[in-house]
Amino acid sequence: MNTWFCLDSGPCPPAFNMALDEALMNLSPLLAAPVLRLYGWTEPAATFGYFQRYAEIERLTLLRPLLRRPTGGGLVPHDADWTYSLAFPVGHEWYGATARESYRRVHGWLRLAFAKLDVATELAPCCRPGAGQCFLGYEQFDLLWHGRKIAGAAQRRTKTALLIQGSVQPPMPGLRRAAWQDALCAVAQESWGVEWRELLLPKPSEPRKEPNGESEAASPPQRLRERADALSLEKYSQDSYHRKR
Repeated sequence: MNTWFCLDSGPCPPAFNMALDEALMNLSPLLAAPVLRLYGWTEPAATFGYFQRYAEIERLTLLRPLLRRPTGGGLVPHDADWTYSLAFPVGHEWYGATARESYRRVHGWLRLAFAKLDVATELAPCCRPGAGQCFLGYEQFDLLWHGRKIAGAAQRRTKTALLIQGSVQPPMPGLRRAAWQDALCAVAQESWGVEWRELLLPKPSEPRKEPNGESEAASPPQRLRERADALSLEKYSQDSYHRKR
């Protein structure tokens, strides 16, 4: 069976959002199936690519907190966007695709989801520089609506997993996020035969003494929660981490 997990974590604090995405990447082999995570933000924030310089990025936006993502890419505002992430374990067909192909594939998926809502979009044929800001310009295969970029993504591939983090700027008022999420899942089912299973995240974990912040005996969802809580506290809540370069 072509089973994928869907994790709808709803609005979360900014540091936890980045921590949970990294935890999904770290524990992707344990989950042994792709995960689509759908989420929002409890407060306005902005994220920037792992290799960008904080001193250059902080001048481009007034949004705070300003967080370094585990993936690359440019500056992304999170004040009214729809955010998602995808984690694929090593050995999965998406993991084996080139960065260019996985980028084209994910935005082709979004285009078909918008088509189900009668919103016509297209993949960008070429590029327009954005001076380090994700939504001021566009790259090939970004998603465009009337010539304006409405979706971008960034990737990170490790020895064990592929993580894609994406942001969608709703193209028009009146579109319901829930309807778009349903369309996204329906397209995957129709196009790739995906069988969706819900992934439920446990409540916040109690502090543990394990060096990696998780219990080896815990279930995969519990270990995911523990890893995310540890990364949120020890890494993404620390201003020194985001300013490290």
